[in-house]
Amino acid sequence: MKIIIDCLGGDNGARATVEGALAAMRKLDDLSVIFVGDEKEIGTILKEHEHTESRIDIIHAPTMVDGNDRPMEAVRMKRESSMMRAIRELRDREDIDGMVSVGATGCLIAGVTMMIPRIGGVRRPAFCPILPTMTGGIVGICDSGANMVVSPEQLQQYAIMGSRYLRAAYKIENPRVALLNVGKEEEKGDQLRLDAFKLLQNTPDLNFVGNMEARELLSGEIDLVVCDAFSGNVLVKSVEGTALELLKKIKKDIYSKSQYKFGALFMKKMFMEEKEFMNYQNYGGSVFLGTEKTVVKGHGSADRKAIFVCISQARRMIRRHLTEEIGKAIEKSIPKDDE
Repeated sequence: MKIIIDCLGGDNGARATVEGALAAMRKLDDLSVIFVGDEKEIGTILKEHEHTESRIDIIHAPTMVDGNDRPMEAVRMKRESSMMRAIRELRDREDIDGMVSVGATGCLIAGVTMMIPRIGGVRRPAFCPILPTMTGGIVGICDSGANMVVSPEQLQQYAIMGSRYLRAAYKIENPRVALLNVGKEEEKGDQLRLDAFKLLQNTPDLNFVGNMEARELLSGEIDLVVCDAFSGNVLVKSVEGTALELLKKIKKDIYSKSQYKFGALFMKKMFMEEKEFMNYQNYGGSVFLGTEKTVVKGHGSADRKAIFVCISQARRMIRRHLTEEIGKAIEKSIPKDDE
């Protein structure tokens, strides 16, 4: 299995991506990688780790796509950047199975959408990040950044693709799927949500459990949330921001009084466990569902541990033939009149 890695664009630079990939290779014997970035910098990091592994290739592409680049301009004007070069290699080479990048989200979406073919029948690919739940499980959010304006049919496809992803990558056999809405009642929401509800109700092999309010996201009662990218992005970032700010407040309150400090000594292990539980670095990146090749978008601040998880995500999807499974499920859902 060969995965191509965009080494530029993240907050922690090439070091995090290279060291994360090396950790993955030490654990996964069937994995080989292609690093795309500054060849000299990558070589220096490999030399520090005394790594001369034959399973590594390097493509020299020292130009970086960043958050200031407009997506379409990046695709056209930064063709030799590490991100765009990696996407083209993924498209053109049959021996490359997947890609991992922590670069600018908008530019990655534009590049992948324009250059990587969609699975037959898929209207638009979608992002699906993973968050932890209060019961120790996970919940996926699809879409969270790719398509701001959607149709009921697209939401139906997100449900199908997300369900297959959770089955393949996380072995959740019958994922509970909910539609993000302003209320749980069937008649709630705008026309988009009303039409999507009916479609989801009648989708074969889909465990649709109805509407979901945002406050239920981490309850553990739902495995996959279906929504447009605008709503999904706000939902994910609101939850992540709330968790981070809550941890800051707890820490501030502990240091505010002596008795709190004393009590915290006995709860130190618990606090560390909760911090680790809420650390998004442990849950990998957002998977790009609906394309013929596997693409995982890691968080911009991903460290080497997060890169390791992203690579493991991509590997699981490839080994379990997720793209083929999505293709079969999408074909089954298309009405005969639309074929």
